[in-house]
Amino acid sequence: MQGGSGGGMGFLNNLKSFLWIRVQQYTTKEVQVELFRHLHSLSLRWHLNRKTGEVLRIMDRGTESINSLLQMILFNFGPTIIDLLIAIVYFFVAFNYKFGLIVTITMALYLMFTISITEWRSKFRRRMNLADNETRTRSVDSLLNFETVKYYGAEKYEVEAFENAILKYQEEEFKTIITMNMMNSAQNLIANSGLLAGSLLCAYYVVNTDEFNVGDYVLFASYIVQLYAPLNLCGMQYRQIQNNFVDMENMFDLLRQEQEVVNDPNAKELVPNGGRIEFKDVTFKYTPEKTILKNISFNVPPGKTIALVGPSGSGKSTIIKLLFRFYDVDSGSIIVDGYNIKSDVTQQSLRAIIGVVPQDTVLFNQTIKYNIQYGRVSANEAEVIEAAKGADIHNRIMSFAQQYDTMVGERGLRLSGGEKQRVAIARTLLKAPLIILLDEATSALDTHTERNIQESLSKMCVNRTAVIVAHRLSTIINADEILVLMDGEIVERGRHVDLVLKEDGIYAGMWRQQLESNKGVIENGNEKEKGSENAEAPSS
Repeated sequence: MQGGSGGGMGFLNNLKSFLWIRVQQYTTKEVQVELFRHLHSLSLRWHLNRKTGEVLRIMDRGTESINSLLQMILFNFGPTIIDLLIAIVYFFVAFNYKFGLIVTITMALYLMFTISITEWRSKFRRRMNLADNETRTRSVDSLLNFETVKYYGAEKYEVEAFENAILKYQEEEFKTIITMNMMNSAQNLIANSGLLAGSLLCAYYVVNTDEFNVGDYVLFASYIVQLYAPLNLCGMQYRQIQNNFVDMENMFDLLRQEQEVVNDPNAKELVPNGGRIEFKDVTFKYTPEKTILKNISFNVPPGKTIALVGPSGSGKSTIIKLLFRFYDVDSGSIIVDGYNIKSDVTQQSLRAIIGVVPQDTVLFNQTIKYNIQYGRVSANEAEVIEAAKGADIHNRIMSFAQQYDTMVGERGLRLSGGEKQRVAIARTLLKAPLIILLDEATSALDTHTERNIQESLSKMCVNRTAVIVAHRLSTIINADEILVLMDGEIVERGRHVDLVLKEDGIYAGMWRQQLESNKGVIENGNEKEKGSENAEAPSS
């Protein structure tokens, strides 16, 4: 039934393994899902600072350690303690108190030594885990940035850096293993000292008294040797339990990460009413040292379009992030359809009415259809195709061998920048939101495609509130209002025709600069074309 002295694969062991499957699966699911849910609830600020490889390694190691801990306590450590207590009682009763004391003292010394040394060794295990995290981080980060590595011919550097990370891990692993071996040797010394003392005492009684005979000596030696097997297991199991707790520390640190953006206890679902946006004296800073937005106030009526322009770092994209509630404002308020988005409504209901086309589009490593359909997962194939046509990418998709089933690769690397941008636009078109946020939505497109996309975006923005961040001023000349930001403040506002008339205005200067830049590009192109014609003409 048991399967032999070595544990074996007897009926009871197989039954135990079978019954444990569901417990292990349930534990793994609950821990991983809860951790995954918690990670998605954390703020954008935390995710910008995270190390993907380290987080993945922590998740794997934490889940494995919980399963191991439960199994160890239930099936090994608990029964072993019971076994040791029975042995102590037996020696006191069947032999005499001296044998009971020897066994008790030996076990006490063994366990005390094991616990104290294991606690001391925990620091080596922690350092080994940190080195393990760094190794995983280094490998994942390098592979995710494969193109950059190739651009700068840094393959050798990356391999050497990864090798150094492994060597550092192995150095910490060596310390962990060598201290464990030292502890095992000391444990054996304690156990064998108890065996020696008990054997000598039993031999003395056999030789000098009639109370004991040779059979008692054999009984004592056989039983105490069998007893040391679970005792050794007890020490090993305690070490493993302690290691499991150390492995879980990083996972619990992740679970203790507080959510920066949380729903107010009294928050309710947002009921759309046109999509009016109001910023009232909004001030915001990512770090205490630098204020990004300073008392920003503006109003976007339902169905109107507002454009944000200005130099890099002026706070344009920050306004988009605050409106989507990636962050909460430090002071002031953001009102959508009469609701304060920080205190009155849930994040999910707010984001359900907002569509975003970011400047840097990152796609899932799935098919093109999957990435477009992500805008509304319940959409059918006809709606996906209609959205792709609206984003002027349908014909391009149909030219691929797998068409809509084409895999886009890690982060969409198999598509060009313009193709990725158009997939993002199609995804937003499919969502059909009430409010549209365009953060340099056409930055990666050529002029011809940009015109087509602008037409699609204009149709998409009809009867919808739109906030557009733009560097190319030609794309926002029809906006109902243009806000010019400088160092986190609105320095100019108005329509395009009014702003360009201000000769000393910042917007007018930006407009003239872009016109001159475009003119220079056209003239250079004409000169190259003319030079090419002269080179081809026959000499007279």
